[in-house]
Amino acid sequence: MADLLDIKNLSVSVEEKAILDAVNLTINKGETHVLMGPNGAGKSTLGNAIMGNPRYIITGGEIVFNGENITAEAVDKRAKRGIFLSFQNPLEVPGVSLGNFIRSAMEQRFGKRIRLWDFRKELKASMDILGMDHSYAERDLNVGFSGGEKKKAEILQLLMLKPELAILDETDSGLDVDAVRTVSEGVKAYQKNMDGALLIITHSTRILEALSVDKTHVIVNGKIKATGDGSLVNKINDEGFESFLEG
Repeated sequence: MADLLDIKNLSVSVEEKAILDAVNLTINKGETHVLMGPNGAGKSTLGNAIMGNPRYIITGGEIVFNGENITAEAVDKRAKRGIFLSFQNPLEVPGVSLGNFIRSAMEQRFGKRIRLWDFRKELKASMDILGMDHSYAERDLNVGFSGGEKKKAEILQLLMLKPELAILDETDSGLDVDAVRTVSEGVKAYQKNMDGALLIITHSTRILEALSVDKTHVIVNGKIKATGDGSLVNKINDEGFESFLEG
């Protein structure tokens, strides 16, 4: 498989505090990687750095995406390239409907006008995968949505935007069992129907139970301490992160 994302010796600071220290990570097209670690380990920092959030200052190393160095590129350019980042706490956007937001994002992503009829047909099909009432497309983005509804709205964006790399940051955080199952179905649909890659950032393992995982990485104190296959998730389930903290 060809490398999709190649992170080389990446160091990142936030507000002059060093968070990541010489992180190396390679993700191939079609792979699902899991990044786990205790709170404050640097998981979300890595996701935001890949997406290009300007609050996260790269102090060393580089990010290569599809063979091109994107270390200095802005967020919007990375999004057009096909990088998608979900958020732990999705923002509310009064005055902009969920449907209009997604259609506008698709037109930016694919660089062309999306016919309304085609858009509505695809939107309804994707909402059905997530068990979402079609009326949600007319509601203001995330306004009045429950935590589970906000996460479903983000997975809906994932299905519609078809990114080459989807970074899911604590997607299962705060969800009940049914909501986790529904979100997992959406992620599985992305895995099945698109030749993209996933980086799932989590300190839990609930969303991973129904997914196929190629590699698992453990990050502690800004360094990747271990990399393994899906069985590493089971080790963490049984033993926690204590053995990695000691190293």
